[in-house]
Amino acid sequence: MGWSADLPPTHSVLICVALPGLAISTEDGQLTGRGLEGFYRAGRRVLSRCEIRVAGREPLAVQARMAAADRARFVGTLRTSPQAGPDPDVVVERNRYADGTERITLHSAVSHPLRVPVEIALGTDLADLGAIASGTAGPELPASVHDSGLRWSCATGNASVMAEPPPADALASAGLLRWELDLPPGGSRSVELRVRPDGAGPLRAVGRAATSPLAAARAEGDDPTAPALLRTSIEDLQALLLRDSDHPTDTYLAAGAPWRCGLAPADALVAARMALPLGTGLAAGTLRILARSQLTGPGAQSGMIPGQRRDAGPHLPPQCTGTEATLLFPVLLAETRRWGLSEQDTEALLPTAERCLTWLRATAGDGPYLRDPHHGGLSRCETQAHAHRAALLGADLLDACGRTGGDDLRQWAQALRTAFRKDFWVDDLRGGRPAVARAPDGRPVPYLSSAAVHLLDTGLLGGGAMAPGLLDKTQTEHLARLLGGPAMDSGWGLRGLGAKEPGFNPFGHRAGAVRVQETALAVAGLAAAGYEKEASSLLRGALTAAETFDHRLPEMYAGEQRTEGGSPLPHPAACRPAAIPAAAGVLLLTTLAGIRPDAPAGTVTLRPVRSAPLGEIGFTGLRVAGAPFSVRVGRLGLAMVEEAADGLQLGV
Repeated sequence: MGWSADLPPTHSVLICVALPGLAISTEDGQLTGRGLEGFYRAGRRVLSRCEIRVAGREPLAVQARMAAADRARFVGTLRTSPQAGPDPDVVVERNRYADGTERITLHSAVSHPLRVPVEIALGTDLADLGAIASGTAGPELPASVHDSGLRWSCATGNASVMAEPPPADALASAGLLRWELDLPPGGSRSVELRVRPDGAGPLRAVGRAATSPLAAARAEGDDPTAPALLRTSIEDLQALLLRDSDHPTDTYLAAGAPWRCGLAPADALVAARMALPLGTGLAAGTLRILARSQLTGPGAQSGMIPGQRRDAGPHLPPQCTGTEATLLFPVLLAETRRWGLSEQDTEALLPTAERCLTWLRATAGDGPYLRDPHHGGLSRCETQAHAHRAALLGADLLDACGRTGGDDLRQWAQALRTAFRKDFWVDDLRGGRPAVARAPDGRPVPYLSSAAVHLLDTGLLGGGAMAPGLLDKTQTEHLARLLGGPAMDSGWGLRGLGAKEPGFNPFGHRAGAVRVQETALAVAGLAAAGYEKEASSLLRGALTAAETFDHRLPEMYAGEQRTEGGSPLPHPAACRPAAIPAAAGVLLLTTLAGIRPDAPAGTVTLRPVRSAPLGEIGFTGLRVAGAPFSVRVGRLGLAMVEEAADGLQLGV
């Protein structure tokens, strides 16, 4: 969606998610209709205002917290007997659910029966999220009394609120429902509201289904942050799951709430890849959905998976995420096969992967680089990394499935490596750095950017081996030092742009903010390359930041330098929850065990982080080769498999 100068902030709100349902609230619990507040269904606000008054007064808000990915709990208090002193004697508890349900419970501490009048003021504009974000939402609509609640209608839709128990009185002109509740001594009474578009039944979120493609894995160990982060990450992934409307057995992850609650192909592939330790179901569904979107027929774009354009920071023009998605498709298929995707499913998806690889070779042509056709032949560092990985893992996949073309891909990848190590490396007195891009005239664009982490993300081949990288050993060592240095490591994670680079902005989403995706890839890549000190520093920083955000990592936060006693500054426009950061939580933690499966060969190799930066850590309920997989890494960095599929052997 487009950005507005007055985009409502998201950092200070509580967002309950069970797509296609959302509930967005401020910390006082009252929905006032301002900003983003309200209940949403499929991108439309079905209720914007829900304000409660008890005995003529608003409860005093004392606590607001997320109780689960799809539920927020608000607690307020009242004094009904001023003569009793300063102590509250009625507690008002509100549980708000993303599915459009709100349960309001009054708890009395009074020693005698208590009758209290309760009023709930309701309203809505039935505006879509884009109009709300741009400030063009219309006024509240007039209500009508409907059954045991209220109803609103306009040209674009309608919605209603049903109450249980039914109210004693309903005033459509004021949007009011009224009750007289009798509270026994020390007792409670509840009112439940159900918000629905007319004709819509109860919301059935994909993540709540028994057939959810994500395993409910658990972590335990010395560091209390790890279990909480894994639990919250999985909850957020489940909350963001959506079904393909034409093929409901296939699921994918929406990019993030509240701004991107739909399919973003590159984001969906990245998140599914990071979440592979939770099983292959999500990756398989995502691959099938995107295979149906692939462009076919004649033309230069034949074989591409379409994607949106996105900003690339202050030093590069916008880039096409379709290129990234097209290169990620064969990578995800190859790795999902290693994690346990069936041969039947692999064969069904293989033609799409072949077309992606054919597009890669046709677009690269006789040259070593995959250039950006929209910007005069600019060659981006991260695009070369994606292309190199796709060529090597694609070749491995083609060989394994008895298809031709693998040798040509490997030869091209070799030519790319040779040219890249010479053309993209910028020498300086400190050992050099990779350029973020190469201009059409061959000049390097020398800025230090988090795009360089993709050079460490080489991908998984057979037998637990990692594919060779674009950099040589010395260049990789220099890059590791740069990523672990103060210019890039903020203390909370990896900055998007070096702190001393021109255009650095700690809140710039491609210009200095910490983006969780690149931080997780850096941790995994550095650990795989043997640079555990740098990997551990970034890991601990990200986990400390996760605590600040109640273990629900946003897609980005400010790249300010960490100080003693400080905390990371939230980005006011960041999605939270978002698919990639939630999946990155899985990758950050499982990297410690270094799980490298080869299900077709019946083996799994463990390459744990030997320094054990979080002490002992164990994982249960992961999935390898279609079966539960449990592993523990001790304080000495030694890993032990505790549960695995029958016949799965530990590789060397």
